Amino acid sequence: MKLQLVICALVLAPLAAGVSAATAASPYAGQESRDIKSLAPEDVASYLSGKGMGLAKAAELNGYAGPAHVLELASQLALTPEQRTRTEALFQSMQTKASSLGRVLVDEERKLDQLFAARAVTPQLLAASLSQIGALQAQVRGAHLEAHLAQVDILTPEQNARYGQLRGYGGASEPAGHGGMQHKH
Repeated sequence: MKLQLVICALVLAPLAAGVSAATAASPYAGQESRDIKSLAPEDVASYLSGKGMGLAKAAELNGYAGPAHVLELASQLALTPEQRTRTEALFQSMQTKASSLGRVLVDEERKLDQLFAARAVTPQLLAASLSQIGALQAQVRGAHLEAHLAQVDILTPEQNARYGQLRGYGGASEPAGHGGMQHKH
C-alpha cells in the first residue's frame, strides 16, 4: 500500500505542477480594468502633460541638450538671461506641442480600445487606427527631438559639453554640425 502511494505521488506530482503553471497569472493581469488597456495611467498622464518619457534619448545621449534639463541646470551652466529666456520659450513651445499631440494620441488609443471592447474592429478599421496612432507617436517624439535640436544652438559648445558632464554622460559626443563654433545668441 505504501509503495502504491509513493508511485501515485510520483506520477501525479508533474501533473499538479503543470496545472499550477498553466493557471499562473499573465503579466497583464489587472490591466483589463484600465480605461485604455494599452496605456498605463502614468503614460496617459505623461502624454497629456507633454513629458518626455525618454522619447528624445537619441538626442540626449548623443550630446543634444534638452530644454527641461537645461533649465534645471541653469546655474551650473551659467546661462545668460537671453539663453534662459530662449530656453524657457523653447520648453514651453515643446511642451504645448507635445501635450496637444499627446491628447490626440490618447484619444486615438481610447478609440482603438473601444473598437476591440465593442467587438467592432475590422481589418480596415484596425489598419486606419494603427496608421493614425503611429503617425501621432512619431509627431510626439518629433516635438521632443526638435526641441533638443534647437536647444543645442542656444548653448555655447562649452555649455553643451558641460551639460553632458552634469548629466553624467561621460561618452556623450558633441552634436554633429556644431563643431565647436560659437553660435549666435
